[in-house]
Amino acid sequence: MPHSPEPGSAVGAGAAAGTPRLDRSALFAHWDALTPEQLRAQGSMKWTMFPGTIGAWVAESDLGTAPAVTAALHAAIDAGQLGYLPRPVAAAHAAATSDWMRDRYDWEVPRSRVHHLADVISGLDVAIEHYSRPGSAVIVPTPAYMPFLTVPQRHGRTVIEVALAEVDGRAALDLAAIDRELAAGAGLVVLCNPLNPGGRVFARDELAALAEVVERHGARVFADEVHAPIVFDGARHVPYASVSTAAASHSITVTSASKAFNLPGAKAAQLILTNDADEAVWQKLGPMAGHGASILGIIANTAAYRDGRDWLAATVTYYDENRRALSDLLSERLPEVGYRMPEGTYIAWLDVARLGLGDDPAATLRERAGLAVTDGRACGAAGAGHVRVILATPRPLVERIVDALVTAAHA
Repeated sequence: MPHSPEPGSAVGAGAAAGTPRLDRSALFAHWDALTPEQLRAQGSMKWTMFPGTIGAWVAESDLGTAPAVTAALHAAIDAGQLGYLPRPVAAAHAAATSDWMRDRYDWEVPRSRVHHLADVISGLDVAIEHYSRPGSAVIVPTPAYMPFLTVPQRHGRTVIEVALAEVDGRAALDLAAIDRELAAGAGLVVLCNPLNPGGRVFARDELAALAEVVERHGARVFADEVHAPIVFDGARHVPYASVSTAAASHSITVTSASKAFNLPGAKAAQLILTNDADEAVWQKLGPMAGHGASILGIIANTAAYRDGRDWLAATVTYYDENRRALSDLLSERLPEVGYRMPEGTYIAWLDVARLGLGDDPAATLRERAGLAVTDGRACGAAGAGHVRVILATPRPLVERIVDALVTAAHA
């Protein structure tokens, strides 16, 4: 039995046979109409972890996924593709990733250098265990994605937090501090670009400057570029490994369609190796190194990269409008909240220190106003007084989020 088109899609003249044609106005209307009750009924972690709250704490999107991804998953299940990952499916995934990198970022990645993993954290595990000096400390610019502060410890590594600097009104990498820590023996820098949280999209010259510092000390960079597809006008994602020969020689890149296409539970990511020595190490690890990747996740990522671009463009527009709506609402109703619109990602980073929410503002927001967000301290010491808020949500809920902030501040 054929499956129904996704909301916001239509099949007819002007669309390839069997290919949904994107109707942005219908899609946006569908997203706008989603209610908390509907989102809770879907049963996502974001909307069930803290019952009765507005879910804005974990980086899941409420907007679903691309029709092309849904169709590919239906087809795979109908065909019984639920076993181990076959070579043709892996090869198609590598080809789609290579084409995506070339078309979107002008980055030539040989298909043979694209390998599959379960997720970004699996990539960090690999980078620490197999591509950094044994026992060396790991530098994490903060505020940071929370697991980056804990995963190195399970490998027996010390985590060194280096707070972002403030340069010309923007967050920037503190290269002097990174230089000092590398000189003291640290061996790996974790680079999240676009930055989660904070939304900075680092420019080519910033990345090249980091590469010079890292290369001088013979260290490595783990580049998490999972949010790269979600970048707004005025910024452009530059893959770290593409900025120089030095960067390519010392970096391990991991990315995925998981954030841009809302597939974190599908368990598939791409490890990209950009020098012969690292590729030789990977080949010695054997096929079990990427064994955690799901066949359905690989199929979903492939479909996203091949056929999901129009849908992605629509979501980026929607997220752009959400980040602007939040800025306008805060300026009008809570100007004491510090907020810079993110250059990329659907993640807002709010300075709520002046709202009187105490040492644990996330807990206070849940208790006083039924809003579930992430406490900034989970993102490192630099996150004290902040909360991380997910804006991949219906537009009316952005206003509900601000309502909750106002309620908590005035309680």
